[in-house]
Amino acid sequence: MILPRKHLFLLLALALLPQNVHAVDTVSPKNYGSVEERRIDNTILQERANLRNEREEISMRKKELKTLEEGVDKKLTEIDNKLEELRKLQDKLEILLAGKSVIEKKRVQELAGIYQKMIPGKAALAITGLDEQLATDLLASMKVKSAAKILDQISKQKATELSTTFTTIQLE
Repeated sequence: MILPRKHLFLLLALALLPQNVHAVDTVSPKNYGSVEERRIDNTILQERANLRNEREEISMRKKELKTLEEGVDKKLTEIDNKLEELRKLQDKLEILLAGKSVIEKKRVQELAGIYQKMIPGKAALAITGLDEQLATDLLASMKVKSAAKILDQISKQKATELSTTFTTIQLE
């Protein structure tokens, strides 16, 4: 069998090609006028590859940042909700404490009325055993004349302590 001439050239060319030809090698090689042009072209190709890699890395970091931002936003929302709950609880506590304070003052006044009706000596003995602030509050809630009679029956040292506590401003 005789092959036409152009088929012979193709067969000959195929026979001369190396066996392990890669896809990259099949791209027609560029004709460089100098070694410098080849080096510059290789540098440009390398820089393009580096830029692609950097873009991919930046894209991944953007995704990570977006995820982190969403997490932070969620946590901030939770914190805001907790703060609102705490404010509501604080308001409730302040209302309860104000109510407690009113009730305590009322009871101190009632107890002061009881001590006023007692014999000054017995009232002085009972007040001496009380907490200093409570004793001062009781004396302050009494009529001046009754408080003076009770203080007259208390020891000089205890009367001085109660008087000092009475004149000192208490911050609650």
